Amino acid sequence: MRDPDLDRLLVALADLWRAEPRPEAEATARALTATQIATPLRPGPPGPHDAAIRALLSGKGPLAEATLALFDRLPWGTNPVDAQVGPYAAIFAVAELLGPDGPIPAPDLRMGFFYQAPGTYYPPHNHDADETYVILAGSALWTAGEDTRLRGAGEVIHHPSRLPHAFATGPEGLFALWRWSGDINTHSYGFTEAPVPGVA
Repeated sequence: MRDPDLDRLLVALADLWRAEPRPEAEATARALTATQIATPLRPGPPGPHDAAIRALLSGKGPLAEATLALFDRLPWGTNPVDAQVGPYAAIFAVAELLGPDGPIPAPDLRMGFFYQAPGTYYPPHNHDADETYVILAGSALWTAGEDTRLRGAGEVIHHPSRLPHAFATGPEGLFALWRWSGDINTHSYGFTEAPVPGVA
């Protein structure tokens, strides 16, 4: 039996990735719409950021509304690098929808949702994978290599492999899509300077 809420979300995600002029974006779109879901999406336990995410996404357009319609069944708590982020895990909510261990299996891609709480700082880190973020709501002072600027809804940010990047959120927090491509191993993830817990 088809799941109309899931179908609507996957089509909206695929359309967004097809607008990005990279071959890995098209591969992501194909995987989202052509791959059989291996693990059914079922409601999970509530998370500490649920209310804030719902408020941030409310009224932010069709993709945000499609995300909210399926929100309780998305695989929150499946950050592939959760073991490495230490205390910073508390400022995030991550759902990996597509990937080697995701409900939509993909051997060479990872894709999901990322939320960072308001007024928090995610220190410089890097990894082997190429990474793309698409901001759906909120904003952050975004550092990618030597470039630091305020980034907001609708922006697409690409990090080549091993490029250090960091985010300091504003008063709304940040909700984005993320994608890893290339070498998507998780063991290469790490902070590029000694992290000091704190807020932006």
